[in-house]
Amino acid sequence: MKSVFISILDYNQKETTLACLASLEKIEHKGLQVNVIVIDNYPKGVLEIDTKKYKNISVILTKTPDNLGFSGGHNVGIDYAMKQNADYVIVLNNDVIVDRGLVQELVKAAESNERIGAVVPKIYFMAGNEYHKDRYKKSELGKVFWYAGGKFDWDNIQGQHIGVDEVDKGQYDNEGETDLLTGCCVLLTKAALRKVQGFDAAYFLYYEDADLNTRLKQAGFVIYYAPKAVLWHVNAGATGGSGSVLQDYFISRNRMRIGMRYARLRTKIALIRESLRILANGREWQKKGVIDYYLGRFGKGSYPV
Repeated sequence: MKSVFISILDYNQKETTLACLASLEKIEHKGLQVNVIVIDNYPKGVLEIDTKKYKNISVILTKTPDNLGFSGGHNVGIDYAMKQNADYVIVLNNDVIVDRGLVQELVKAAESNERIGAVVPKIYFMAGNEYHKDRYKKSELGKVFWYAGGKFDWDNIQGQHIGVDEVDKGQYDNEGETDLLTGCCVLLTKAALRKVQGFDAAYFLYYEDADLNTRLKQAGFVIYYAPKAVLWHVNAGATGGSGSVLQDYFISRNRMRIGMRYARLRTKIALIRESLRILANGREWQKKGVIDYYLGRFGKGSYPV
Protein backbone atom coordinates (compact mmCIF):
# COMPACT_ATOMS: atom_id res chain seq x y z
CA MET A 1 0.00 0.00 0.00
CA LYS A 2 1.42 3.38 -1.02
CA SER A 3 1.90 5.95 1.72
CA VAL A 4 0.79 9.58 1.24
CA PHE A 5 1.55 12.34 3.73
CA ILE A 6 -0.26 15.68 3.50
CA SER A 7 1.52 18.66 5.07
CA ILE A 8 -0.77 21.46 6.32
CA LEU A 9 0.54 24.62 7.95
CA ASP A 10 -1.54 26.50 10.54
CA TYR A 11 -0.82 30.06 11.65
CA ASN A 12 -3.50 30.91 14.20
CA GLN A 13 -6.31 29.87 11.83
CA LYS A 14 -7.86 26.96 13.68
CA GLU A 15 -11.33 27.13 12.11
CA THR A 16 -9.87 27.35 8.61
CA THR A 17 -7.66 24.33 9.29
CA LEU A 18 -10.55 22.32 10.76
CA ALA A 19 -12.65 23.00 7.64
CA CYS A 20 -9.83 21.72 5.47
CA LEU A 21 -9.46 18.60 7.61
CA ALA A 22 -13.22 17.99 7.42
CA SER A 23 -12.97 17.88 3.63
CA LEU A 24 -9.92 15.59 3.78
CA GLU A 25 -11.85 13.22 6.04
CA LYS A 26 -14.18 12.57 3.09
CA ILE A 27 -11.54 11.76 0.47
CA GLU A 28 -11.36 8.50 -1.45
CA HIS A 29 -8.03 6.72 -1.14
CA LYS A 30 -8.36 3.09 -2.19
CA GLY A 31 -4.98 1.42 -2.01
CA LEU A 32 -3.43 4.43 -0.26
CA GLN A 33 -2.55 5.09 3.37
CA VAL A 34 -3.22 8.80 3.92
CA ASN A 35 -1.61 10.64 6.82
CA VAL A 36 -2.12 14.35 7.49
CA ILE A 37 0.51 16.20 9.48
CA VAL A 38 -0.71 19.57 10.78
CA ILE A 39 2.11 21.93 11.72
CA ASP A 40 1.27 24.65 14.24
CA ASN A 41 3.56 27.46 13.08
CA TYR A 42 2.21 30.19 15.36
CA PRO A 43 4.78 31.11 18.04
CA LYS A 44 2.33 32.32 20.73
CA GLY A 45 -0.43 29.77 20.40
CA VAL A 46 -0.91 26.05 20.73
CA LEU A 47 -3.32 24.58 18.21
CA GLU A 48 -5.67 22.00 19.70
CA ILE A 49 -7.20 19.35 17.46
CA ASP A 50 -8.94 16.14 18.45
CA THR A 51 -6.93 13.92 16.12
CA LYS A 52 -8.75 10.77 17.25
CA LYS A 53 -12.07 11.86 15.73
CA TYR A 54 -10.76 11.34 12.19
CA LYS A 55 -11.45 7.80 10.99
CA ASN A 56 -10.78 7.97 7.25
CA ILE A 57 -7.36 9.63 7.60
CA SER A 58 -4.60 9.59 10.20
CA VAL A 59 -3.97 13.07 11.65
CA ILE A 60 -0.72 14.01 13.37
CA LEU A 61 -0.30 17.38 15.12
CA THR A 62 3.09 18.95 15.73
CA LYS A 63 4.42 22.37 16.77
CA THR A 64 7.36 24.36 15.47
CA PRO A 65 9.63 26.06 18.03
CA ASP A 66 9.17 29.38 16.22
CA ASN A 67 7.47 30.82 13.15
CA LEU A 68 9.43 29.16 10.34
CA GLY A 69 7.44 30.72 7.52
CA PHE A 70 5.79 28.82 4.67
CA SER A 71 9.01 27.22 3.48
CA GLY A 72 10.46 26.21 6.83
CA GLY A 73 7.10 25.16 8.23
CA HIS A 74 6.30 22.81 5.37
CA ASN A 75 9.84 21.44 5.52
CA VAL A 76 8.91 20.13 8.98
CA GLY A 77 6.08 18.15 7.38
CA ILE A 78 8.22 17.02 4.45
CA ASP A 79 11.06 15.88 6.72
CA TYR A 80 8.66 13.96 8.95
CA ALA A 81 7.08 12.25 5.96
CA MET A 82 10.41 11.27 4.44
CA LYS A 83 11.55 9.76 7.74
CA GLN A 84 8.37 7.66 7.60
CA ASN A 85 9.38 6.51 4.09
CA ALA A 86 6.44 8.27 2.41
CA ASP A 87 5.90 7.51 -1.26
CA TYR A 88 4.30 10.90 -1.83
CA VAL A 89 4.09 14.19 0.06
CA ILE A 90 1.31 16.68 -0.68
CA VAL A 91 1.96 20.27 0.38
CA LEU A 92 -1.48 21.78 0.96
CA ASN A 93 -2.74 25.19 2.05
CA ASN A 94 -5.05 25.11 5.04
CA ASP A 95 -7.47 27.56 3.37
CA VAL A 96 -8.78 25.02 0.86
CA ILE A 97 -11.61 22.53 0.54
CA VAL A 98 -10.67 19.42 -1.44
CA ASP A 99 -12.69 17.26 -3.80
CA ARG A 100 -13.15 13.64 -2.73
CA GLY A 101 -10.99 12.39 -5.58
CA LEU A 102 -8.11 14.85 -5.11
CA VAL A 103 -5.50 12.51 -3.60
CA GLN A 104 -6.25 9.54 -5.83
CA GLU A 105 -6.08 11.65 -8.98
CA LEU A 106 -2.80 13.29 -7.95
CA VAL A 107 -1.23 9.91 -7.22
CA LYS A 108 -2.62 8.39 -10.42
CA ALA A 109 -0.99 11.15 -12.45
CA ALA A 110 2.32 10.80 -10.60
CA GLU A 111 2.44 7.09 -11.34
CA SER A 112 1.90 7.57 -15.07
CA ASN A 113 5.52 8.53 -15.77
CA GLU A 114 8.67 8.19 -13.65
CA ARG A 115 9.91 11.57 -14.94
CA ILE A 116 7.11 13.33 -13.04
CA GLY A 117 8.41 14.90 -9.85
CA ALA A 118 5.45 17.10 -8.97
CA VAL A 119 1.73 17.05 -9.74
CA VAL A 120 -0.63 20.02 -9.43
CA PRO A 121 -4.45 20.06 -9.48
CA LYS A 122 -7.11 22.27 -10.99
CA ILE A 123 -7.88 24.98 -8.41
CA TYR A 124 -11.04 27.06 -8.27
CA PHE A 125 -11.84 30.07 -6.14
CA MET A 126 -14.21 29.11 -3.37
CA ALA A 127 -17.60 30.55 -4.32
CA GLY A 128 -17.78 34.15 -3.13
CA ASN A 129 -14.00 34.55 -2.87
CA GLU A 130 -13.33 35.53 -6.50
CA TYR A 131 -11.28 38.66 -7.20
CA HIS A 132 -14.11 40.09 -9.33
CA LYS A 133 -17.31 38.81 -7.73
CA ASP A 134 -19.67 40.94 -9.82
CA ARG A 135 -18.37 39.51 -13.06
CA TYR A 136 -19.99 36.08 -12.72
CA LYS A 137 -23.45 34.55 -12.77
CA LYS A 138 -24.53 32.74 -9.63
CA SER A 139 -24.34 29.43 -11.49
CA GLU A 140 -20.67 30.11 -12.33
CA LEU A 141 -19.49 30.60 -8.75
CA GLY A 142 -17.28 27.76 -7.63
CA LYS A 143 -16.19 27.18 -11.23
CA VAL A 144 -13.89 30.19 -11.57
CA PHE A 145 -10.23 29.29 -11.98
CA TRP A 146 -7.59 30.33 -9.47
CA TYR A 147 -5.01 28.06 -11.14
CA ALA A 148 -5.01 25.68 -14.10
CA GLY A 149 -1.27 25.24 -14.44
CA GLY A 150 1.26 28.04 -14.49
CA LYS A 151 4.20 29.65 -16.20
CA PHE A 152 7.15 31.74 -15.04
CA ASP A 153 8.20 34.95 -16.73
CA TRP A 154 11.98 35.02 -16.24
CA ASP A 155 12.29 38.45 -17.87
CA ASN A 156 10.16 40.01 -15.13
CA ILE A 157 10.76 37.37 -12.40
CA GLN A 158 7.07 36.75 -11.93
CA GLY A 159 4.87 33.68 -11.80
CA GLN A 160 1.58 33.60 -13.69
CA HIS A 161 -1.44 31.35 -13.16
CA ILE A 162 -3.04 29.96 -16.29
CA GLY A 163 -6.81 30.52 -16.47
CA VAL A 164 -7.11 32.82 -13.46
CA ASP A 165 -10.53 34.57 -13.33
CA GLU A 166 -11.91 32.45 -16.20
CA VAL A 167 -15.04 30.31 -15.82
CA ASP A 168 -14.35 26.61 -16.40
CA LYS A 169 -15.88 25.56 -19.71
CA GLY A 170 -13.54 22.65 -20.27
CA GLN A 171 -10.78 24.79 -21.77
CA TYR A 172 -8.15 23.48 -19.35
CA ASP A 173 -9.17 19.83 -19.12
CA ASN A 174 -6.13 18.43 -20.93
CA GLU A 175 -3.57 16.96 -18.58
CA GLY A 176 0.12 17.28 -19.25
CA GLU A 177 3.30 19.16 -18.41
CA THR A 178 3.09 22.68 -17.03
CA ASP A 179 5.81 25.24 -16.39
CA LEU A 180 5.09 26.32 -12.82
CA LEU A 181 3.71 24.57 -9.75
CA THR A 182 1.86 26.30 -6.93
CA GLY A 183 2.57 25.87 -3.23
CA CYS A 184 -1.19 26.00 -2.61
CA CYS A 185 -1.32 22.30 -3.51
CA VAL A 186 1.42 20.14 -4.99
CA LEU A 187 2.17 16.44 -4.77
CA LEU A 188 5.90 15.67 -4.62
CA THR A 189 7.29 12.21 -5.30
CA LYS A 190 9.77 10.40 -3.09
CA ALA A 191 12.32 10.35 -5.91
CA ALA A 192 12.05 14.11 -6.40
CA LEU A 193 12.32 14.91 -2.69
CA ARG A 194 15.40 12.73 -2.33
CA LYS A 195 17.09 14.98 -4.87
CA VAL A 196 15.79 18.46 -4.04
CA GLN A 197 14.99 18.02 -0.31
CA GLY A 198 11.99 20.32 -0.06
CA PHE A 199 11.81 24.10 0.06
CA ASP A 200 14.69 26.52 0.52
CA ALA A 201 13.91 27.86 4.01
CA ALA A 202 15.81 31.08 3.29
CA TYR A 203 12.80 32.41 1.35
CA PHE A 204 10.49 32.14 4.39
CA LEU A 205 7.50 33.39 2.35
CA TYR A 206 6.98 34.03 -1.39
CA TYR A 207 8.93 32.59 -4.32
CA GLU A 208 9.80 29.41 -2.42
CA ASP A 209 7.54 27.41 -4.72
CA ALA A 210 9.10 28.95 -7.84
CA ASP A 211 12.55 28.09 -6.48
CA LEU A 212 11.49 24.49 -5.79
CA ASN A 213 9.97 24.34 -9.27
CA THR A 214 13.26 25.45 -10.81
CA ARG A 215 15.34 22.95 -8.85
CA LEU A 216 12.99 20.11 -9.77
CA LYS A 217 13.37 20.88 -13.46
CA GLN A 218 17.13 21.26 -13.14
CA ALA A 219 17.17 17.77 -11.60
CA GLY A 220 15.37 16.41 -14.66
CA PHE A 221 11.83 16.15 -13.30
CA VAL A 222 8.58 17.17 -14.98
CA ILE A 223 5.83 19.33 -13.39
CA TYR A 224 2.48 17.77 -14.32
CA TYR A 225 -1.01 19.27 -14.37
CA ALA A 226 -3.81 16.81 -13.47
CA PRO A 227 -7.19 18.52 -14.05
CA LYS A 228 -9.23 15.63 -12.63
CA ALA A 229 -7.73 16.51 -9.24
CA VAL A 230 -9.78 19.46 -7.94
CA LEU A 231 -9.94 21.76 -4.94
CA TRP A 232 -11.40 25.13 -3.97
CA HIS A 233 -9.21 27.91 -2.59
CA VAL A 234 -10.68 30.30 -0.04
CA ASN A 235 -7.82 32.77 -0.65
CA ALA A 236 -7.99 33.98 2.93
CA GLY A 237 -5.42 36.72 2.55
CA ALA A 238 -3.51 35.85 5.73
CA THR A 239 -0.51 37.77 4.46
CA GLY A 240 -2.31 41.10 4.35
CA GLY A 241 -3.14 41.25 0.67
CA SER A 242 -1.60 43.03 -2.27
CA GLY A 243 0.56 46.00 -1.33
CA SER A 244 0.91 45.08 2.35
CA VAL A 245 4.21 45.84 4.07
CA LEU A 246 4.76 42.09 4.48
CA GLN A 247 4.51 41.63 0.72
CA ASP A 248 6.68 44.69 0.14
CA TYR A 249 9.44 43.16 2.22
CA PHE A 250 9.44 39.49 1.24
CA ILE A 251 8.64 39.96 -2.45
CA SER A 252 11.32 42.64 -2.87
CA ARG A 253 13.95 40.52 -1.12
CA ASN A 254 13.04 37.11 -2.54
CA ARG A 255 12.53 38.31 -6.08
CA MET A 256 16.15 39.44 -5.96
CA ARG A 257 17.20 36.08 -4.53
CA ILE A 258 15.57 33.90 -7.17
CA GLY A 259 16.42 36.22 -10.05
CA MET A 260 20.09 36.50 -9.15
CA ARG A 261 20.25 32.74 -8.74
CA TYR A 262 18.61 31.54 -11.93
CA ALA A 263 17.87 34.34 -14.42
CA ARG A 264 19.99 35.19 -17.44
CA LEU A 265 22.65 37.90 -17.18
CA ARG A 266 20.56 40.61 -18.84
CA THR A 267 17.76 40.10 -16.31
CA LYS A 268 20.21 40.13 -13.40
CA ILE A 269 21.56 43.49 -14.54
CA ALA A 270 17.98 44.82 -14.80
CA LEU A 271 17.25 43.55 -11.28
CA ILE A 272 20.26 45.36 -9.86
CA ARG A 273 19.17 48.58 -11.56
CA GLU A 274 15.64 48.13 -10.25
CA SER A 275 16.97 47.55 -6.73
CA LEU A 276 18.84 50.87 -6.90
CA ARG A 277 15.60 52.62 -7.91
CA ILE A 278 13.83 51.00 -4.96
CA LEU A 279 16.56 52.15 -2.59
CA ALA A 280 16.14 55.69 -3.91
CA ASN A 281 12.36 55.93 -4.24
CA GLY A 282 10.70 52.75 -2.96
CA ARG A 283 8.43 52.22 0.02
CA GLU A 284 10.03 51.64 3.42
CA TRP A 285 9.70 47.85 3.52
CA GLN A 286 10.66 47.46 -0.13
CA LYS A 287 13.92 49.22 0.72
CA LYS A 288 14.46 46.99 3.75
CA GLY A 289 13.87 43.92 1.61
CA VAL A 290 16.48 44.99 -0.93
CA ILE A 291 18.98 45.90 1.80
CA ASP A 292 18.51 42.53 3.46
CA TYR A 293 19.07 40.74 0.16
CA TYR A 294 22.42 42.45 -0.27
CA LEU A 295 23.34 41.82 3.38
CA GLY A 296 22.33 38.16 3.13
CA ARG A 297 19.61 38.40 5.77
CA PHE A 298 17.17 35.65 4.88
CA GLY A 299 14.54 33.61 6.72
CA LYS A 300 12.55 36.13 8.76
CA GLY A 301 15.15 38.77 7.99
CA SER A 302 14.22 42.18 9.41
CA TYR A 303 10.47 41.65 9.24
CA PRO A 304 8.83 41.42 12.70
CA VAL A 305 7.02 38.06 12.58
